[in-house]
Amino acid sequence: MSKKQPTAIDLFAGAGGFSLAAREIGFKLLAAVEIDKEACTTYEHNFIKGKSNKAVLYQQDILTELTPRKIKSDLKLASGDLDLLMGGPPCQGFSSHRINSAGVDDPRNQLLIRYFEYVKVLRPKVFLVENVAGMLWKRHEDYVNEFKTLAKKYKYELYGPQILNAQDYGVPQNRKRVFILGVDKSLKKGNLQWPPEKTHGPETNTPFKTASTVFKKPPAKILNELKSILFNDYQTKLAPTQEDIKEAKYKAASIVNNLAYLDETATSDTCNKRMNTSEKLAHKLTYIKVNGNRDQLPEHLVLACHKNGYGGHKDVYGRIKLAQPSNTITTGCNNLSKGRFTHPWLHTGISIREAASLQTFPINFEFIGNQTSQAKQVGNAVPILLGKTLIAHIKKTIL
Repeated sequence: MSKKQPTAIDLFAGAGGFSLAAREIGFKLLAAVEIDKEACTTYEHNFIKGKSNKAVLYQQDILTELTPRKIKSDLKLASGDLDLLMGGPPCQGFSSHRINSAGVDDPRNQLLIRYFEYVKVLRPKVFLVENVAGMLWKRHEDYVNEFKTLAKKYKYELYGPQILNAQDYGVPQNRKRVFILGVDKSLKKGNLQWPPEKTHGPETNTPFKTASTVFKKPPAKILNELKSILFNDYQTKLAPTQEDIKEAKYKAASIVNNLAYLDETATSDTCNKRMNTSEKLAHKLTYIKVNGNRDQLPEHLVLACHKNGYGGHKDVYGRIKLAQPSNTITTGCNNLSKGRFTHPWLHTGISIREAASLQTFPINFEFIGNQTSQAKQVGNAVPILLGKTLIAHIKKTIL
């Protein structure tokens, strides 16, 4: 007898990072909810048009328009039928970019509690929540505690909140996010191992995947510059011996010589575009060397807001570092004034496709909308490989 295909619903779906991960692990997508019009267009393009077993897409406000009872009725679900409810409530209210107490009463924080209304009505076997690390700050603890209280009241075993880093699971990106796993206590999985064991990094036999994997191989001049930079980084002693110098040169050369690169091109890729770079900005970028940032700009080219000893936002205009996981891909990932989003060696920002690849979206996944909207969709998504690892673990150990 064949096993029943597990089912999933994606709340706050965005472009569909969680959905894609679940689909690739073998789940049937029943429904997705997203308010953003262009994100919905992207979702429809990649998950609904021309697909069999189509999910129902609700382009509605989950707070004021859509109710969990409507979804339950539309899909003819009984309580407990659904295997997995997943989603990342919009995180701006919890974001680390909020100053001092900003965000404490942000109405978007209520979306975390609204999420549990869907848990209560749909009664999934498992639910999975993703959010920014700022969610765990003390000023937001009332929301988190209320969520925990609701889980206990409705008999769900909680695992987390816990910060997971995508780079520990093969994503070429240093990205820390909070995950909460809830399991129906009737399944009696109290001794469940969570989170899954790390697959990459110093605690494993597999090194972190580097940002180089989403770029074509750079010119020899750039690789030699990178070797020199790494060589200097390895010289930690004030008076290194000849043996130390020899070892540092060997390590630097070994790292650079063993970097992996993108081995395919997609010339017709509509997402392989980047923001236009003015001549003035391109000139500035000539001063920023491999692995560098705005600190390398001469004084006369430094923005007024970064002068007079201003020490914040060091990554602005920073180049992606090829020999390590990238910095976190955010909703401003196509704008090099928003962080370390400058191309590793070209005098321009990274493209939407390069940012999406750092999020481990496959190259055939197409984002719809203008570049600002596409960047927002990419930055808000759960990295596909991380999602697959978590959902595969849920499928294997719980479902």
